[in-house]
Amino acid sequence: MQAILAQHEVTDAFASNRSQNTNEYLLVREAAHRLNNEYASLIGFASVFAARSASAEVRAALSEVTDLLHKYARVHRALQMPSCSTTIDASCYVRTLCHAIKQARLDRKRIELVLAESPLRLRSDQCWKLGMIISELITNSARHAFGDEGGIIRIELSSFGPFAQCSFMDNGSSKHSSTPGQGLKIIDALASELNGEIVHRFGSNGATSILIFPISGETLRSDKYRCIDASEPFSVTGEPTP
Repeated sequence: MQAILAQHEVTDAFASNRSQNTNEYLLVREAAHRLNNEYASLIGFASVFAARSASAEVRAALSEVTDLLHKYARVHRALQMPSCSTTIDASCYVRTLCHAIKQARLDRKRIELVLAESPLRLRSDQCWKLGMIISELITNSARHAFGDEGGIIRIELSSFGPFAQCSFMDNGSSKHSSTPGQGLKIIDALASELNGEIVHRFGSNGATSILIFPISGETLRSDKYRCIDASEPFSVTGEPTP
């Protein structure tokens, strides 16, 4: 129930923030609404065909399809743009999102998702952008880092002083191209929208990405924060190790 309430905190009550009522905002909201309708239509279509089929094998296959569509629809709902600006429990939001992504994208690939989070409250728009970054990182990892043997993805959400930090690690073995793909461009753009910094490191023993951004939403200043050099070793506190 707490997880469901966290989703509604992020996605409901549009009228409370008129400043977000721009053409771009409305277009994104409308696209998300239409996609929700398409998911519902596909689920209904598959359910009707399953009920009409005389083949147990066909019914079982369509049942699996319907179940997978439900799981992807839950991911989509968790990633919907917030309709108002409010402060919510970021750890609960990320936990809900990660659970949905795990069921939809990782379980069938034998990829374990471990989440370690500390209490943290953020604005709903910050949670949404953080969720989009986490979703992209998991998608990239699941698509490129692991083979049939599966693996582990670990996400840590924490704070230190005025900053929030999200650390992402996997034990995959993909070789990362020196040219950033579309997924990493999206991730970097979202990190900038958070007025934060994200650094990535890829190797034969896995990938690490660390995102740091100010909880207050203010722009980072060089006298308050030094961007981590991707060539330096990381610790999970966000500071380079000695």
